[in-house]
Amino acid sequence: MMKAYEPRTYRSFSARKGLESFRVQVKESDLWIQADHSLEKEAKDLLLKCRSHLEGFIARFPDFATTLTPWEIDGPAPPIIRSMAKAGTVAGVGPMAAVAGAVAQYVGQGLKDLTREVIVENGGDVYAMVEGSLFMGVFAGKSPLAGKIGLRLESRGNPLAVCTSSASIGHSKSFGKADAVVIVAQDCALADAVATAAANLVDSPKNVTRALDFARSISGVTGVVSICGSQLATWGDLELAPVQAKRP
Repeated sequence: MMKAYEPRTYRSFSARKGLESFRVQVKESDLWIQADHSLEKEAKDLLLKCRSHLEGFIARFPDFATTLTPWEIDGPAPPIIRSMAKAGTVAGVGPMAAVAGAVAQYVGQGLKDLTREVIVENGGDVYAMVEGSLFMGVFAGKSPLAGKIGLRLESRGNPLAVCTSSASIGHSKSFGKADAVVIVAQDCALADAVATAAANLVDSPKNVTRALDFARSISGVTGVVSICGSQLATWGDLELAPVQAKRP
């Protein structure tokens, strides 16, 4: 259902001041979570419940896990399945394009009443409920911009979802050549699906703006970064900053 990932060394640079970090793994799911205090047991229980919903639905409908086209829900389905199907339909991709973001959001929402702030990262897809601003580095594969820029985002009391799709890093299927397309939204499943669809459109550095043109047309998307080679384009409610910038 979900592929295993290589060691995520970038996590050593992902600490937010004042929060405790911990890792939760169940089979292929590998979450890096930050909260006021360790909530490892609670997070693992949520992840197990989430996976049981996913695995149970896929056992009944195996095509859900493999289709590259939108999935129409016909009958009862768990909320996470509906969230993935809806996001895929909006973005024009299969529901599994939203799985990492949907899982991060499911766990994050389940923890948010137990901590002042919570950040859940799942393979580069992030759901965050934080106070004030949040700084996140952009990992852009083979691009010369990789490791040099990040995003400073303002929560304004709302959840932040930041999801990335890349043809040059990770195991996610991509039909484009983008080193990174980053989508900012409040809904993490939506951000994940739109990132996949937008990255598919970037076939060369000269076409980095294709991702922006598509993503900005999707209701709920608030920001986009598109990187291919040395070319970068941005749109929306975000601020680019060097990775050396002081983090909140």
